Amino acid sequence: MKWLVALILALAMVTPAFAGEDPYISIVGTDSTANTFYVSPKYKQFMFNENAFPFSIPTSFGSIPGVNQYTRVGGLGTEQFRSQTLNNQAEICDTQGWVRSDGTIAFYDRGLDNAVTRAGNSGFYEWYVRLPKKPSGEINLAIQCGVLKPNAFASYFYDAIELCAAETGERIGNGVCVRKEVDPGTNPLVISALPQITAIVYPGPFNVAFSSFHLTAFRNPGTYNPFAADGSMANGAAGQVLNGTADTATRILLKSCMDKTVVTKLPVTGQVNALGEVETDLEMGDLIYVRIDVPRNTTVDV
Repeated sequence: MKWLVALILALAMVTPAFAGEDPYISIVGTDSTANTFYVSPKYKQFMFNENAFPFSIPTSFGSIPGVNQYTRVGGLGTEQFRSQTLNNQAEICDTQGWVRSDGTIAFYDRGLDNAVTRAGNSGFYEWYVRLPKKPSGEINLAIQCGVLKPNAFASYFYDAIELCAAETGERIGNGVCVRKEVDPGTNPLVISALPQITAIVYPGPFNVAFSSFHLTAFRNPGTYNPFAADGSMANGAAGQVLNGTADTATRILLKSCMDKTVVTKLPVTGQVNALGEVETDLEMGDLIYVRIDVPRNTTVDV
């Protein structure tokens, strides 16, 4: 899992902003210094140094996020990445990576150090990213994830991604790198093994001191109308508040090395979400918190 681009290999937030509604991509850390293994030239042109003029977003503000034993990148009040396990794993999505073995193993690839949650184990990944501009449209949470069938990298190293790529929740068969096929009427996915997503907004230095609230995702495909006649919002076929709990439909299927985008509704001051929380218009500098929880019965290595 990455701390850089959009959520699991990295988390990136993509949103249009005022001043022409120009697109912008934001990551943990200085956006303009993103590792180009994860960012195409097309994306790179929408990434700048948000701490410099004319953005001038403070590097540090307040006490959120705090620092704990899971903090891997960042510090108190700064953009941050956390993971349950250490960032000491290879970038499995780099097909050009190579390994030197001389009694010890050293990884060489174009990516960043990863954290891994192995099959049969629970784990989590968290990102805190500041908005560099005031958004004017829906906010995309863009997720990249390296997913392999159990213990594949230990057997095949950087060849594993082309031999043993996986998706979260897939059924694993007998043998090495075997997907279990199913008969008609049987779900090919283990639903309880799918990760769940949480997304919360915290006020930054240029907004009123609002109470934090959860973002609401549009279902895709869906009706894109999560509003009742009275203007209230509810979870259903059109939308889902991203509170990441076991009793809600916040599970996501992540494919190895491919983008997964969750489109969230632009918050509006006074709008009440499905949890009864009151939204507030976002401003530059506000903090977006995203968490991915991988359940203990995950069938694959994430």
